[in-house]
Amino acid sequence: MNAEIIAIGSELLLGQIVNTNGQFISKQLADEGINVFYHTVVGDNKQRLLNSIENAASRSDLIIFTGGLGPTKDDLTKETIAEYLGVSLVENKEAMDLIEDYYEKTGQTMSENNRRQALVFDGAEVLPNNNGMAPGIALQQDGKTYILLPGPPKEMQPMFLDYAIPYLKQFGSGEESFIHSRVLRFYGIGESTLETKLIDLIDHQTNPTIAPLAGNFEVTLRLTAKCQSKAEGDELINELENRIFERVGKYFYGYDDTSLANEVMKKLQASDLTLACAESLTGGYYGHDLTKLSGIGQVYLGGIVCYQNEIKRDHLQIPESVLEEQGAVSETCARMMAENIKSLFNSDIGIGFTGVAGPNEMEGKTPGTVFIGIATGAGTKVFPLNLAGSRNAVRSRTVNYGHFYLLDELKQLTQ
Repeated sequence: MNAEIIAIGSELLLGQIVNTNGQFISKQLADEGINVFYHTVVGDNKQRLLNSIENAASRSDLIIFTGGLGPTKDDLTKETIAEYLGVSLVENKEAMDLIEDYYEKTGQTMSENNRRQALVFDGAEVLPNNNGMAPGIALQQDGKTYILLPGPPKEMQPMFLDYAIPYLKQFGSGEESFIHSRVLRFYGIGESTLETKLIDLIDHQTNPTIAPLAGNFEVTLRLTAKCQSKAEGDELINELENRIFERVGKYFYGYDDTSLANEVMKKLQASDLTLACAESLTGGYYGHDLTKLSGIGQVYLGGIVCYQNEIKRDHLQIPESVLEEQGAVSETCARMMAENIKSLFNSDIGIGFTGVAGPNEMEGKTPGTVFIGIATGAGTKVFPLNLAGSRNAVRSRTVNYGHFYLLDELKQLTQ
């Protein structure tokens, strides 16, 4: 069964809301072994919706619609699809009873157009809405399956899980076939370089498949296996993952929906180690990135934002001679920032950031010149970087590199 998802609503095209429904439904269908080949977004326009339905019916076995089931004039999904399929709309008593009960309990007057929400296709399966008013609809015609769902995610998601998925299962082949995916996350390597190192694997992919994706200064690989069980899927993906790690494993940091900051926190917690940071060019951004995480207080003691040299000297105890002779943007300063914050906060690890975010030079050093110092019980390392991009891009990438280098140090400490 090949599926297509059609999201209806002009607000989606105007960018007023994000189409998260498509992502959610695609993920659930993948788990059921149903391929999603097309996503379509169409505004509240009858003719354009008719065209979209006709296109979808020509290429897909399962067509899922979200949105346009409300009571207002621009909610025209049911009427338009009914016209296309040549079916009648009838009032569903259970849905109407729920709508009337809602207005009675809230003391509001129900307008006549609310009755539109209780309309369903004659002879169709009705999908109850336990979180709203408009029921969903499922209908098979001429070898195609049409499912209509409400637009609000709080209504759509439980309806899809509780009623649409069971409805689809009854037409399955009886075999447990589904799509199993795993996302590998990499940092410190560009998308083009990663692809070059894996190009033969990508060119000859069959099952599992490899999909490189770039985002927020990192690269991910989505490995997807069509399989009969999760165990079989894991076996297929594990074999491919091992081949990938042989080539680019040193850039790998985590799976699926994790982040660099989250992996650092988990590693600190597992190792029972504490961290403090001293920030110059990042201006508190590193500490902010960590403190967004629930549970970080177990391992993060705090930090000092030492943007001006006077603060580095007076509060972080960086000698005046270092600042004058080598500069605040130097390997020595980054080393002392990491060591001194570790000592001042009595933490197990100290990390220090100094550099030039831009747009102008500083101390004769070009924008993007960065030094990250990491002090542990095993000693101190300084990582120099030459980054490109806007001022904020340099700061963001510096924070991410700080996490990445610290994560690598933590792995070495706990080996």
